[in-house]
Amino acid sequence: MYCAAFIFEAGAYDDDFHRLNAQIKAVAVASPGYLGVEQWQSPDGRRANATYYWSDLDALKAFSNHPAHQEAKRQFARWYDGYHIVISEVLRSYGNGTLAHITPNDRSGNE
Repeated sequence: MYCAAFIFEAGAYDDDFHRLNAQIKAVAVASPGYLGVEQWQSPDGRRANATYYWSDLDALKAFSNHPAHQEAKRQFARWYDGYHIVISEVLRSYGNGTLAHITPNDRSGNE
């Protein structure tokens, strides 16, 4: 499993942004290997994160290469004051079993 964290500071959004953003979300959800997304925003509302989860690296790459995603990459300066992307392989995830999450609860009870 892989995740792609898109960390950003928003600028001004316009109709083009909203159209393209909706298209990219629809492409992600319809893509083979898409597992889900988590989003958060900093307490001051300035910085946000959308972390997308994928079953494998090929699925993530296919999404990244989609024409709508490529268009957004080319035009990012119109809508974002800055961004940072982190691609990670999920090696393990665990908890006490009370919170549902996209990643599996790998805790064996021995930790």
